[in-house]
Amino acid sequence: MKIHEYQAKSLFSSYGIPVEQHILCHSEEEALAAYTELDMEKVMIKAQVLAGGRGKAGGVKLAKSADDVMNYTSSMLQMKIKDLPVTRVLVSEAVNIETEFYLSFSIDRKNKSVIMMLSSEGGVEIEEVAKYTPENIYKVNIDPFIGMPDYIARRIAFFLFDDMDLVNQMVQILQNMYQLMIDKDASLVEINPLVLTEEGNLIALDAKMSFDDSALYRQEDICFFSEPTEEEEMELHAKAKGFSYVHLTGDIGCMVNGAGLAMATMDLIKLNEGCPANFLDIGGSSNPKKITEAMKLLLEDDRLKVILVNIFGGITRCDDVANGLLKAYELLHADIPVVVRLTGTNEEEGRALLRSSNFLVTDTMGEAVRAAVNLSIKAG
Repeated sequence: MKIHEYQAKSLFSSYGIPVEQHILCHSEEEALAAYTELDMEKVMIKAQVLAGGRGKAGGVKLAKSADDVMNYTSSMLQMKIKDLPVTRVLVSEAVNIETEFYLSFSIDRKNKSVIMMLSSEGGVEIEEVAKYTPENIYKVNIDPFIGMPDYIARRIAFFLFDDMDLVNQMVQILQNMYQLMIDKDASLVEINPLVLTEEGNLIALDAKMSFDDSALYRQEDICFFSEPTEEEEMELHAKAKGFSYVHLTGDIGCMVNGAGLAMATMDLIKLNEGCPANFLDIGGSSNPKKITEAMKLLLEDDRLKVILVNIFGGITRCDDVANGLLKAYELLHADIPVVVRLTGTNEEEGRALLRSSNFLVTDTMGEAVRAAVNLSIKAG
């Protein structure tokens, strides 16, 4: 789960990580009031969306007057950044930047630890630094049994600074960021840029955080920040029904029992030059009602040109699946073609039930996938 910059900065502040003064606004009038309240000649207007690249998209502007504040806010509230509408902006203190840095903590799954990444070349081009001059990014794996004690934090801080005042500031930021990550089950805590001001202060000028979805059950305060997209809403709805569902980009809807078989089904679709619209594992239940619910879920996606049902009956009985499919189409009045492959427990009974229907019944997984891809191509 991702959160907005202003939400991340709220968490930063609560952990003693310095941020600039800022006020969240939902309209031009609120932005103008914020500008008056901050009482500064220059402020930054920053679009709040759950996407990177805001600056390059025109979502970060320096305002030097009340008119600028009104105009930039109005423009941003009408734009989309990476197809996400901007519904609020942050009016922030414009600080006097001397130097920009990059700092983040994320998960290194290979080494089973948190990894800290630091660069003296922060800002909007950090991806270019990572691509062309990776030697300029300093990396340290943090032993989970040791954490971020003073001696490790100081060693990292001396990578950037010689001045002891700045070293001490950096040590506090490093330790507080690490603690925030651990306490909140974050998968990413990033500051880009971390700036050194002309006044000699280190400030997190931007803040980005992501969280482990599997740990959200113990992070009620973080769940409060959640703003799921339409696709994520569908995934949450599926989870509540007992399904494992992931929204993808294709047009062949997949209903499969078992995660391994679902992955293999998607691989075979791609091998035959088709494109799956989803990953949907209905689990081991053979309850016809559950099949109906799964079909309802698939049919909510208006991109679908064909549905592929691939069932290997062990615990799941193929005749129950067939009855569920028939009931679903009777209730939903769907007109999308459905290709069905049933193998395993009561497969003959299941196939017999479907052969008198409009479903295209196949004997093997290969036949089913090829048929589904061909129907998808014909549908254009």
